[in-house]
Amino acid sequence: MTGLDSATATRSGKGHRDENFPVASHLIHPRHRGAILAFYNYVRAGDDVADHADLSPERKIELLDRLADALTGAGPADPEAAPLKAELAARGLPPRHALELLDAFRMDARKSRYTDWDDLIHYCRYSAMPVGRFVLDVHGEDPARVWGPSDAICAALQVINHLQDCGKDFRGLDRVYIPQDALDRHGATVAMLGAERASPQLRAVIADLAERCLGLLDAGAALPDLIDDTRLSLEIAAIHRLAVVLAKGLTTRDPLSEKVHHGKAAFALTALGGVAATLARRPFRGRIVRAAAQGARP
Repeated sequence: MTGLDSATATRSGKGHRDENFPVASHLIHPRHRGAILAFYNYVRAGDDVADHADLSPERKIELLDRLADALTGAGPADPEAAPLKAELAARGLPPRHALELLDAFRMDARKSRYTDWDDLIHYCRYSAMPVGRFVLDVHGEDPARVWGPSDAICAALQVINHLQDCGKDFRGLDRVYIPQDALDRHGATVAMLGAERASPQLRAVIADLAERCLGLLDAGAALPDLIDDTRLSLEIAAIHRLAVVLAKGLTTRDPLSEKVHHGKAAFALTALGGVAATLARRPFRGRIVRAAAQGARP
């Protein structure tokens, strides 16, 4: 026995303020922040299980199953699940999105390589898209209108994080999210992720995938204007603007040897730009929503 007999025992200490993108910032109305943070903390507990170096894949799956059962009521209560369970009950929301995140962590326990872009996006369907969907559902937004562009943004955010952390993930977890066909296309190898600096071939791979992220972000660009809740609209606009800047940075910078993420001041200014642009468009939102409903580009 390792003594790691619960999700709580595997916690890394990482919190929502340590993430690369804002999580329930003060742009979000206080009545929604508690639910989003409860969701984050539950998901973080599962992520810490999946990333724990001293647990076997089988043990990780067992602990993740316990977390799922605690949330649904199929098993004993768990302090990591209790706050989210209470929030879901109070709002009449199902546990679907949180359970899908646990599916992603089960994938992480079993799988460490991806064959192509579609394989990676399938992972993002469970590891990233449910996050955006949950936040939108908490705010009572229309899934038919907002889930699609949210999925595109969330997938881009996930891949951007993978690219920023590609060296750390390989060295620390032997986990490679960069698709094998992208490596092959540019003559790169997995072993190159362990170097102090990215080779020209690996730089080309990273730039290629960053461009694909920019395409996803373009597909999701209308989302802030499609959201009814103004404060959530501004939060997502800030995140989108930050993601675009980071993806563009990854087209030219080396995440193995350079810091891609900006400092706090530049981070805040970039986010503020997204907020200001969305506020300026808010009076014209009706036309944008109608255009989106008709399948036209706003």
